[in-house]
Amino acid sequence: MEEKEAAPVAELKEIDAFLKGLLKPEAFRDYGPNGLQVEGRPEVRRIVSGVTASREFIDAGIAAGADLLFVHHGLFWRGQDGRLTGWLGERVRRLMKHDLSLVAYHLPLDAHAEFGNNAQLGLRLGLVADARFGEQDIGFIGPAAGIADAAALAARVEQALARTPLLLPGDG
Repeated sequence: MEEKEAAPVAELKEIDAFLKGLLKPEAFRDYGPNGLQVEGRPEVRRIVSGVTASREFIDAGIAAGADLLFVHHGLFWRGQDGRLTGWLGERVRRLMKHDLSLVAYHLPLDAHAEFGNNAQLGLRLGLVADARFGEQDIGFIGPAAGIADAAALAARVEQALARTPLLLPGDG
């Protein structure tokens, strides 16, 4: 019988330090805490990423054998009741029961010029940003690259993402 090779191991604290250095959360005034939100086991063999720390996503991470969940929208937001009751308590209990860590980065991920969701969407659409905008420089702007109108943009989005975007009529 062949022995299965063990998955490489990384330390949670090293991953956390790497992400802080890469995404620089201290540079943003955000709606919630960026970085490690729930600490699980200290060793990480498998990371699962998604958009939101929903119950469905947490369960999918558990089923996939994750040690660490990496999300854009974490569990904690400014102005919310911080008590661990209801949906929040349920999700935190699920993470803790499975010794599963949760890392969330919101605006720092929006703003990252290489790995951020805005930069990656532009890349998939064949667009190149030449400037940033917005209160915290989270937006990117550049030439339209052959996109004449909203219908042409919608067609490009559909082709690049294999899904039909919802195109709403404008004012003009």
